[in-house]
Amino acid sequence: MPRMLSATSRLSNPLRKTICKRVILNQQLRGYKTEIEPEFADTNVSDYQRPTHRGNLRIPQDFIMSILQANPSSRDAQFYLNMFANPSLRPSPKSSTKPLSDVRTAQSKLTDIAATTVAEQTARQQAVIENILNPTQRRTALVKIQGPFADRQLESICRGLVYLEKLGLVSVIVAERDDWRPGENEEDRIHAKEDVLRVTSFLEQQGARARPILEPVVRLGPKPEEREKTDGSASRLRREEHLLEYENGNELSPHEWVPDEDVHAHTLPEDLTGIRSALRVGEIPVLTPLALDSFGRMIRIHANDVVGGLVRGMVEAGKNPQPKFSPRSKNQESNESNEHEVDMTPLRLMIINREGGVPSYARTGLPHLLINLSSEHQHIHSTYQPEWHQSHPTSLQNLDLASKCLSDMPASSSAIIVSHRSPRSLIANLITNKPAQSSSLPDHLLVSGPKKLTPHTPTLIRKGLPIRIIQRSKMDEMDKDKMTHLLEKSFKRKLQADEFYSRLERDLGYIIVAGDYAGAAIVTNEPIPNPSHPSRTSLCYLDKFAVHPDHQGDGTVDFLWVALHDESYGLGLTHALNPNEGGHMGVGRGKDLVWRSRSDNPANKWYFERSSGHLKLPPSTPGGQSWTMFWCDAEDRLKERESELIRDGWQHAQRREGRKGRVIDGPSFVEDVERGRLSDWAEVVEKIPSSWKPLEKPTATSS
Repeated sequence: MPRMLSATSRLSNPLRKTICKRVILNQQLRGYKTEIEPEFADTNVSDYQRPTHRGNLRIPQDFIMSILQANPSSRDAQFYLNMFANPSLRPSPKSSTKPLSDVRTAQSKLTDIAATTVAEQTARQQAVIENILNPTQRRTALVKIQGPFADRQLESICRGLVYLEKLGLVSVIVAERDDWRPGENEEDRIHAKEDVLRVTSFLEQQGARARPILEPVVRLGPKPEEREKTDGSASRLRREEHLLEYENGNELSPHEWVPDEDVHAHTLPEDLTGIRSALRVGEIPVLTPLALDSFGRMIRIHANDVVGGLVRGMVEAGKNPQPKFSPRSKNQESNESNEHEVDMTPLRLMIINREGGVPSYARTGLPHLLINLSSEHQHIHSTYQPEWHQSHPTSLQNLDLASKCLSDMPASSSAIIVSHRSPRSLIANLITNKPAQSSSLPDHLLVSGPKKLTPHTPTLIRKGLPIRIIQRSKMDEMDKDKMTHLLEKSFKRKLQADEFYSRLERDLGYIIVAGDYAGAAIVTNEPIPNPSHPSRTSLCYLDKFAVHPDHQGDGTVDFLWVALHDESYGLGLTHALNPNEGGHMGVGRGKDLVWRSRSDNPANKWYFERSSGHLKLPPSTPGGQSWTMFWCDAEDRLKERESELIRDGWQHAQRREGRKGRVIDGPSFVEDVERGRLSDWAEVVEKIPSSWKPLEKPTATSS
């Protein structure tokens, strides 16, 4: 088997030292009195203006390591800078650190791996560090802390939230406990307020400024302008029954949360005054799960209802940053700098609990890494195992909450469900906007190694895109204009449309489409003229795999590859039962999937991680294009072969030497049915014509 390329890159010691220095400068600028280790004794802020002293704080090493371990790509870094960097400090497309003719600006490719000189690469790294550690655009995250937590656990959670604040993401926290009961019980309301004060205290112990908000910020029922639209349906009657439950003080199970369509909670502009005021002065607001009922009484409700009502109100407030109801005087408004204004529109929804992420049947109960709500929401409900209602009693409610909130939040927003044991993952998610591991990686890379899945691996949730499969018999359903636009935008080449679609009419297997042609995978059945094995008459060939530039980095590539896995080399296994419209629903036999890529394609690293193997193909003509052929083995065939060997007591197994002299039993590297297949595949792949028009050679122009 070919060696897989490592996806891990290391930062140089000088760069690590630079980051540490920047952290120290950043904290001193914010008014912290820092204890500087001897290695960084030359760090000073004499050229900067210091605000009022805010107390002693030692720069924590794990904060620095969390940033380093996030290891963002150039696209990740640019996304973060677009969210948090001061526009005046972002590298301008018209400027560059050195007047090199081939230097692309840091705004377009901030940490381009192919930097032309060491000086240029260093300058780009400096730009990333400068903006990551000195965010000037502050944004908000809605955070539900779902306890109860011991002191040490809560300390770890609060430390993670303070780290996020240092990176520009300010939390609006709603405190919740699984042992609380909704209702009008005075004792429960007192306990809720006490827990808010406890969270506030732990935040301040970590060096942050926090403000407990002990009064309700949401109201039960629909907004006044929406009440006229409410009809007399069963949904309305059920909603009114639950409102009466709240108003009469009857206790409900903590897990018997009623979705927003049944229990409405909303905010009015004046209800957000306390939150807005806290954010403006640099404080983290901590809210109690209380609401005002239709009679103006204070009711203890589920935190999910508070969060659901807050999302819509904060999104609306984000569109009106300085409303007329502000209690401050005009002089105070004019004296306040715009840099203290916080964008109220939530960028993230974070649910911190004791359970961890949402369990997945495909991973035997380990958490989902990434959820595409548009295509997986109902499927997760239907495949939720009975025993998980005991081990993860609130996962489905939290999933429903994420679905409700993300429908109101911006398209780039995401939700994350994380265990209190993994607060550091919140920093990586903020910087990269990605899950802990790519969900499209093969299982063997997800169950072993330093980053293997654990019960505490977080689950990232996105609004996502619907996935549908267009089979050959329904090829007329494909929109050729949209497909052509997608391919040309993705590959930055002009398509030979007539020849390409004529070949598809002859050889098409199926097409996977994400959303409205945000991404697509085109698979053809290529005949093998002289197969070396009678069972190998055709080749399942990935002809095109494309994601529109506007959707690169938002999870579409993983959604698309997982669907490709389910329809090709993963077919026939239980974890291929995902509900792709028009797909096989896991029924069928897996097929080896083969594709080619130019040997100098930067995406090859991504392909190396997901393929079973690769083969370098020599150029067909001297000086011609060289290709790398990749393949993924049909997983059901390998599983059946392993089951046969286990049944026979490994009598016919390939015995090979493992680590430290151990002998490992397993299938051979090349089974009998696989002999000669690489030659068969290479012969077919090399003859597949290009789909693109020849590149135009630059012509000389007269001056």
